[in-house]
Parts: sequence; C-alpha cells; structure tokens
Amino acid sequence: MHSSADSPLILGFVADLIFAVKIEQAAAGLGFRVDWVERGEQVVPPLPAGEPQEPFDGPAGALIDRISGQQPSLLIFDLGNQAIPWREWLPLLKSSPATRRIPLLCYGSHVDAGTLAEARRCGADAVLARSRFASDLPHLLEKYARMPDFDAVQQGCQGELSEMALRGLEAFNRREYFEAHELLETAWNQEAAPAKELYRAILQVAVAYYQIERRNYNGAVKMFQRMRQWFEPIPDECRGVDVKDLRLAAEHAYALLLELGRLRIGEFDPINFRPVLFRKIARP
Repeated sequence: MHSSADSPLILGFVADLIFAVKIEQAAAGLGFRVDWVERGEQVVPPLPAGEPQEPFDGPAGALIDRISGQQPSLLIFDLGNQAIPWREWLPLLKSSPATRRIPLLCYGSHVDAGTLAEARRCGADAVLARSRFASDLPHLLEKYARMPDFDAVQQGCQGELSEMALRGLEAFNRREYFEAHELLETAWNQEAAPAKELYRAILQVAVAYYQIERRNYNGAVKMFQRMRQWFEPIPDECRGVDVKDLRLAAEHAYALLLELGRLRIGEFDPINFRPVLFRKIARP
C-alpha cells in the first residue's frame, strides 16, 4: 500500500519495451511512478500440482491481494501480452469490492476488433487501438487515473471525531466489533468531509475482527482487502486517531490469518486484535 507521501502508482501489465518506455515517460511527466508486470506468474505464482485452489487461497485471491495491497491509481493492460491472462483477470478485478474502483485501461491491435470488444465485455473502463493509445497517452492518464484529493482529506483530518465515532471507537476497544461497526457506519453516513473514509476504514477492520471471531475465513479476508482502499488516502494521523498504528496492526492480523489458513482460524490469538489509539480533542 502506498501512502499520500509517495507518488501515485500506475501498474502496467506490459512486456513491450517500446510501449513501456512511452508509458513511463508520460507517467513521469504527470507525477506518477510505474511498476511493471510482464508475466502472470509475477502476481499469481503457480500452485503445486494437485493442490486445491480455494477462492481466497488460489489465483483469484492472490490477484486481489496483490492489487488491493498496492492500491494503484490505474491499471494498464496490453491485450497483446499473451503472458497475462487478462480475460480472467479483468472480470475478477471489476467484481471484487476491494479493486473494482481502480480504472482499467486496455490497448490492442486495431485489426483485432474481436479482442478489443472482448476486453470491453470483461469490464475494461476504456479500450483503445495501440496507435491512439500511444498518441493520447498523457491525456488518457489524466482522464482515467484515480487520484484521491489528498489536500481535502488532510484538511478534513484536522477536525474532531464525532460523538458517534467516539462511541464506535470505544466499542471497538472493548472488542464489541459488531456494535463498533454499527456506530461507525452511522458516523460515516452523518459525515460530509472527505475524512469520513476514516470511519469506513475502521469499521471494516472491526468487521474483519468480528469475522475472525466467528471463524469466517472468507469474510475476514474480504474485509481486510477492502479496507485498504479507504486507508490509502488517509494520513498517519487523522482526527486524533493513530491511523498508521491501526493500519499496521490490521495488516499484521491479516498476515497471521493467511498464515493460519481457513482450517486453523480457530487458533488465531485474540491478543492480535489491537485497540485503536486515539486522543479526544478538547472541545471549546
């Protein structure tokens, strides 16, 4: 996951060196950094023969975990890159709540109209011929890259926690995670500032912990992956909440959950349910 202190990320599933250079130059001119994935194995390592492929343990889970963890502003797919199974990946990325907000920009040969149409059916936000993609690159990056308003979030974080949010955090720290979710969801609905996503991020951690308590492995994994998009634009401290500590604690709990797997979720030690560190801002 990248923070607001880093340059925003574009992830390119591109093996063509000429296009990679063009994308990197256009991205750099707009303040983006680029990471490259040339082959599917870089994201989804092949499982040993005969090993079961559960939804959250197999290729689909590895893909969503990788992309949600990096939180890129944009994904670019070269439809001619045969080493990337984009026909499988695009629908997965657009169907998962953890990744579906990330724009998908695809390009391919203009003479292969069937492939371009298939990419649209698979959920791509934009599909262009290679020539147009190359000529319009800066404009396309500006148009499709998802950029949170970090300044607005930072300004909103200077405010106070609402009374409902305070009650939610207190419930969270009592390990009353279902109650914390209800209170924080109400606080989120009542808040207008961009920093409201702080409440959504915390409530999703609460739901993840609640699902672990209920030994619902799939449900917990989904919530840990979903929380990342809401934490991503929030600074390390927001409205008196130590966001950095909570983010690290949640990622630590997630890593432990994955290590245990669905069959050993009952061994998860509740000591790893860390409380939210926050200070009450004195009201005038």
